[in-house]
Amino acid sequence: MKYTVGEPIRDAKAPGGPIEDRWDTRRFQAKLVNPANKRKLTVIVVGTGLAGGSAAATLGELGYQVKSFCYQDSPRRAHSIAAQGGINAAKNYRGDGDSVYRLFYDTVKGGDFRARESNVYRLAQVSVNIIDQAVAQGVPFAREYGGLLDTRSFGGAQVSRTFYARGQTGQQLLLGAYQALERQIAAGTVEMHTRHEMLELVVSGGRARGVVVRDMVTGEIETHLADAVVLATGGYGNVFFLSTNAKGCNTTAIWRAHRKGAYFGNPCFTQIHPTCIPVSGEYQSKLTLMSESLRNDGRVWVPLRKGDDRAPGDIPEDERDYYLERIYPAFGNLVPRDIASRAAKNVCDEGRGVGPGGLGVYLDFADAIARLGRDAVEKKYGNLFEMYERITGENPYEVPMRIYPAVHYTMGGLWVDYDLQSTIPGLFVIGEANFSDHGANRLGASALMQGLADGYFVLPTTLGDYLAGAGTFGPVDDADVAEARQAVTDRIERLLSVNGTRTADSYHRELGRIMWDYCGMERTEESLRKALERIPELREEFWRNVKVPGDTEGLNQALERAGRVADFFDLAELMCVDALHRTESCGGHFRAESQDEDGEALRDDENFAYVAAWEWTPQGPVLHKEELEYEYVKMSQRSYK
Repeated sequence: MKYTVGEPIRDAKAPGGPIEDRWDTRRFQAKLVNPANKRKLTVIVVGTGLAGGSAAATLGELGYQVKSFCYQDSPRRAHSIAAQGGINAAKNYRGDGDSVYRLFYDTVKGGDFRARESNVYRLAQVSVNIIDQAVAQGVPFAREYGGLLDTRSFGGAQVSRTFYARGQTGQQLLLGAYQALERQIAAGTVEMHTRHEMLELVVSGGRARGVVVRDMVTGEIETHLADAVVLATGGYGNVFFLSTNAKGCNTTAIWRAHRKGAYFGNPCFTQIHPTCIPVSGEYQSKLTLMSESLRNDGRVWVPLRKGDDRAPGDIPEDERDYYLERIYPAFGNLVPRDIASRAAKNVCDEGRGVGPGGLGVYLDFADAIARLGRDAVEKKYGNLFEMYERITGENPYEVPMRIYPAVHYTMGGLWVDYDLQSTIPGLFVIGEANFSDHGANRLGASALMQGLADGYFVLPTTLGDYLAGAGTFGPVDDADVAEARQAVTDRIERLLSVNGTRTADSYHRELGRIMWDYCGMERTEESLRKALERIPELREEFWRNVKVPGDTEGLNQALERAGRVADFFDLAELMCVDALHRTESCGGHFRAESQDEDGEALRDDENFAYVAAWEWTPQGPVLHKEELEYEYVKMSQRSYK
């Protein structure tokens, strides 16, 4: 796929001045909507995870008329519920040297200097408010003996700033946002539409004015109009087929918006999580994450000798390689995810991996149990240990867990400015669906932080500034609505009319294998070019031979999957183009041609210190560069040694 380079893009909404004052400055500058006018304005929010649920609840509380959509049967089944380990906040309850500035610094460094300073500092500032909000909602965070909120460490930090609720933090935070959302539903400010999937964005007069959705139960195509649209639809990690994401997670909402003019930022920045239960067979449709919090007390190791297939208990200490502690003594097992993942891949490539196929390393809790006692370990991680045992049949209290890296989070997403607005006026994108806060690698426990920061605190201010001018928007053109609806029906009819011999899932699995092999943990020019040859070929076969049984009437999960897989093909191609053009290594994007003498990622700040914002055109993608400037954190080679 050929691409062209267009005009540079810049974030015109970020204020100047001292970084600690910028968010306050923007909030004061933002125009306000008076309470009587808020009741006349409608906002569509797509997605009900931590970002979407908190946004819809807050906007409803402010008095806007909100329409909320999700494809699940309940808002509380959003994938945020699967998050385990915790949420970061710069409260410094431990008195261990944490601060807003340190969280800001760790996040910029952890993202390998590919995130905006202004956005990241705001995120660190708002983090302290999130904890207060969640506690007020009754979120049952773990507490110390004296009753104070407890914290633990996560990768990429040398302080304990991660608040948690055993291994159920995402679930508990989502229930807090869910109850706030349900309160607004009962109050009549939020209109909830479950089992509805967004299939197209309505753009009229150059602004986002609505969505076209399919009722997944009846099959009816519906159009909903509003004064602004908010996408909170999560990440696109399922382009790899096997990932830690729920099977329903997809890219359709943001990809449809991209096709309508929203730029896509850094699509190749995907995160490989180091602590996942290894693949066990071709029958699997997804993978299971084991929380990064386990690396607080679990020690990662492999045998010293290649091909050592003894049981872990039979391998003495002096014949074990605690490789993270050896290579990175300052951070040890708590190095960032991208570094821990590559280190695991390296030792397995050397022939020292464990388990079937040698694609695994040990995560061992023997020392922690001896030091703290089994009861203490169980209180912190009991549900995670139980989940592991149910899946593998092995008791991690008695034998080490086996883990291996897997696709988890996507740092790329729709490009947004400081106000979280995309390049389409009126289209706001929050949470994992945007690209904004994590650079080339997300630190653990920062996803929940960003989702709630966007939904509870940032969007309600910046969206209000946009809606203050809603009186000048004009009516929605009927022709624009008809065009969007026709695009949806044409696409559905095309999928149903192929009547081939292969399922959409079989194509998805093959696409995922291409992406993992050629655009996964390690990328090369050769592998990416190979992917860019095979993806169009497979896509052409998909549209010629996919089998979608049933019709548009009623429930048709095969139709849902086929539409999502079709969008994954197009996204996968753009991901590979982005990865090919970025010849440096940074964070989760590791180009084998760009590494230092120790095998670490080697950035090229002179040529690639920018956000790659891709525009869709019929002739091919257009690259717009947003140059990144660092006033407060000096760009340097990352070191966790």
